[in-house]
Amino acid sequence: MAVINRDPRTAPHGTRNDAILAAVLAAVAVCLALTTDPGRRPDALGWTLLLAAHVPLVWRRRRPLLVATAVLTLLAAYHALDNNHTAPTPATVVALYTVAATGTVRRTLCVGATVLSASVLVNLFSNPAGAVEVLRISGWVIAVLFCGIDVRYYRRYVAAIVERAERAERTREEEARRRVAEERLRIARDLHDLLAHSITLIGVQTSVAAHVLAADPERLDRETVAKALDDIAETCRTARGELRGTLEVLREADCPDGRGPLPGLDGLPDLVEAARLAGVRVEPTVRVEQAPPAVGAAAYRIVQEALTNAVRHAGPEPAVRVELYEADGALRLTVTDDGTGPTPGTAPGFGLVGMRERARSVGGTLDAGPRDAGGFEVRAVLPLTTTGEENG
Repeated sequence: MAVINRDPRTAPHGTRNDAILAAVLAAVAVCLALTTDPGRRPDALGWTLLLAAHVPLVWRRRRPLLVATAVLTLLAAYHALDNNHTAPTPATVVALYTVAATGTVRRTLCVGATVLSASVLVNLFSNPAGAVEVLRISGWVIAVLFCGIDVRYYRRYVAAIVERAERAERTREEEARRRVAEERLRIARDLHDLLAHSITLIGVQTSVAAHVLAADPERLDRETVAKALDDIAETCRTARGELRGTLEVLREADCPDGRGPLPGLDGLPDLVEAARLAGVRVEPTVRVEQAPPAVGAAAYRIVQEALTNAVRHAGPEPAVRVELYEADGALRLTVTDDGTGPTPGTAPGFGLVGMRERARSVGGTLDAGPRDAGGFEVRAVLPLTTTGEENG
């Protein structure tokens, strides 16, 4: 089956194998010439034509039509001398089969018509009364040609199946790579949101404690220092818990979609409280009763990043207004502050990019930039009937 399925023109070691095949067919022809029909045993010229007809078979894969022409021309002369007609049959079959298996149907039919015409002419001159012999030869020629055509179409069918399978495999590999890329992007967003928020709060709280310690060592406000250190410890515990949850989700093999519970709108009070501990005056207004998990998670992460940016860039004790409400089938989110904005020359981070990706993941949009009246504003519109990919 492997030999039949494979195109003979692309098979490895084709010339070597055909040389061996030609030698074997020549040996078979000699045996047939010596053992069948002793009255027509070839003479010296007949032996020369018979053996010479097998030589072109060495290149049958490279030039099938030329090889078939050479073989049949030599054998036509061999048959015209009324030598043993059985001996060259294997070589004739191989030459005709190669033409049919490697060429077009039109070329095969033309070759078949030419061979049949030549056979009729040779038999008319060598054996005028051999009508049955002509029919037998014609039947064998037609059978060999149709066998070659059938094998050729079968190979095309197998090649089409293999190509479809390879295309499907490439599609599966591309889909797997796409999912890996999306998962890496999701993990990067989650870790950025978690670590940037927590580290920013820890930095602010540490600065508060350091300021209290350095402001007036003689009159140390132990209660303020203790509260700042407690806030740092609490932020570390919260960050450690969220990080542990994220890592558990990544290691969980039985989770259907590779995710854990998504933080949603119910986590906004914790964000507000953490921002207040960092010195931000937050005024939340939430007028949304319910939202799909994906939309709630996206809104949570956007608010988290916006508050983190306010803590980092808005200056000391900025006033931040967080507003969420439902309108026209969408959750509308606004976070504005009256701060001074990032320090000139500060390297841009991935926060705004991550917020826009969060919004796009649920089919929404996000705009962010400085306000004319001062400060910074983030506006997002998140459809409540989203069909996009959930992101936690």
